[in-house]
Amino acid sequence: MNLYTTGTSIECHRTRIVLAEKEIAHETVEVDPKKLPEDLIDLNPYCSLPTLVDRDLVLYNSRVIMEYLEERFPHPPLMPVGPVARAQSRLVLFRVENDWFPLVDIIETKGEKAVVKARKELSESIAASAQLFSAMPFILSDCFTMVDASVVPILWRLPRYGIELPKAAKVVEEYANRMFEREGFQLSLTEAERELRL
Repeated sequence: MNLYTTGTSIECHRTRIVLAEKEIAHETVEVDPKKLPEDLIDLNPYCSLPTLVDRDLVLYNSRVIMEYLEERFPHPPLMPVGPVARAQSRLVLFRVENDWFPLVDIIETKGEKAVVKARKELSESIAASAQLFSAMPFILSDCFTMVDASVVPILWRLPRYGIELPKAAKVVEEYANRMFEREGFQLSLTEAERELRL
């Protein structure tokens, strides 16, 4: 199993977290997104990252990859068992992917005026979600899930984005620090991601 990834993408990072949390044996192939290798271009019609190659199967899109890994390697489970809890987790994932990921993309790629607005919106949205981080040890769960794997890469990058959460969101910071100490998270980090916090 090979995972084509970049050193700093949140989409790639969350996929690496799932691989690490499930202790799945794999090879990580770190590539420059501006100079993709020919074999990856041949494998993935979208030329996107991450891309997972498992024998003859080629998957792209981090969410598709994560769900495949969850189904192929069910232990430890990274989604709740019950249908209601699973649906709630999927809704939070939907919100993170549709509200927070685009703001991260603006912060990482756009001009200063757009970045200032996106920083403010991301900070306010995370702070407004503080109850998600305090109700249980993990987001909506007693154990680590795909939701945590999707949120933690953003929280790791907040200082790099110039975002300092308000004091009202102290519970988010406490949650983040607990997640950063997890072995799976530490194993998922690339050198470039470690340097974000130096």
